[in-house]
Amino acid sequence: QVQLVESGGGSVQSGGSLGLSCTAYGYMYSSYCMGWFRQAPGKEREGVALIDSDSSTRYADPVKGRFTISQDNASNTLYLQMNSLKPEDTAMYYCAARYGYCSGSWSMNYWGQGTQVTVSS
Repeated sequence: QVQLVESGGGSVQSGGSLGLSCTAYGYMYSSYCMGWFRQAPGKEREGVALIDSDSSTRYADPVKGRFTISQDNASNTLYLQMNSLKPEDTAMYYCAARYGYCSGSWSMNYWGQGTQVTVSS
């Protein structure tokens, strides 16, 4: 069982930056896939970025070049640095994980509680 706890987020003006963190508690296998997802009011949840245990990454088109996903294996912490934020980035952001390599799949088994990001114009 894995528990994911997010922190960070908040409110920022358009063009600003925010960082999110997610710490994983519990046993982590040597191969795993972790990611960030978001859900805006009235919209379906969408994938934002993925990272494998070998640190390979994948980004959704709307955030490419603006967001960076990274991890610190020593502390089991996942990060999302968000730059050049836009009002359409406003959403609840969730950390997620599953065992095994990402292999291009956005499917996850474990989810955090979410943290709100609000970008004003």
